[in-house]
Amino acid sequence: MEPQLSHQVADCVATVVIRHPAKRNAMTAAMWRALPPLLDRFARDPGVRVLVLTGEGGTFCAGADISTLRGSPQEAQGLAVAAEEALAAFPKPTLAAVRGHCVGGGAQLAAACDLRLAEEGALFGVTPARLGIVYPASSTRRLVSLVGPATAKYLLFTAELIDTQRALRTGLVDEVLPEGGLDKRIAALTRTLASRSQLTQAAAKEFANGRTDRDAHWTERARDGGDTAEGVAAFLERRQPRFTWSVSTSG
Repeated sequence: MEPQLSHQVADCVATVVIRHPAKRNAMTAAMWRALPPLLDRFARDPGVRVLVLTGEGGTFCAGADISTLRGSPQEAQGLAVAAEEALAAFPKPTLAAVRGHCVGGGAQLAAACDLRLAEEGALFGVTPARLGIVYPASSTRRLVSLVGPATAKYLLFTAELIDTQRALRTGLVDEVLPEGGLDKRIAALTRTLASRSQLTQAAAKEFANGRTDRDAHWTERARDGGDTAEGVAAFLERRQPRFTWSVSTSG
């Protein structure tokens, strides 16, 4: 099978699967390039409310395909950063569903997601020190925001792998599921996320990511978007709300 990012949409959830089984789902240059336009397509699709990133089989992603570093390491790193930033900027909730190794570029992608759920036995590592590569400043800052300076330094200095319990304790993952339980939990969580107000989610994502120039924008969207009135009415009428505001059409 050729290395690729396969994808599907079902029940308002877009699932992107990293597929490169010959190299434990390592990302090739073509795969890095393919991710930003794919994300842009899902961002503009009103039928997509949540995005899940995962790996084929028992591995999330073992990093970048090292063979791509032989030509221009800087170019390869630039492709990875562009894909990471596109994932971090995706305006709808994103989840990384992690099994097995989540290392190097794989950890870079997982960190760019809003939430990370892992199956027991997964291993995480940030490994540029094994190759003498300077980890990108933006990626380093994102890692520090997740796990704090001390753990970020440990991961970057040692390039050692940590298990799910340490990843959970340090904030690198949000939930750890028993073996065989990840798919069921992802399905339940994505159903919950898809049922909530996209207006709330989009604004919260920007605020949580540190954006400070859109307060007036979101105040206006809340006033005119209709979700607030629907949410209050549904609460008073004791029914499920039917939120209609969409980031895909409203911006």
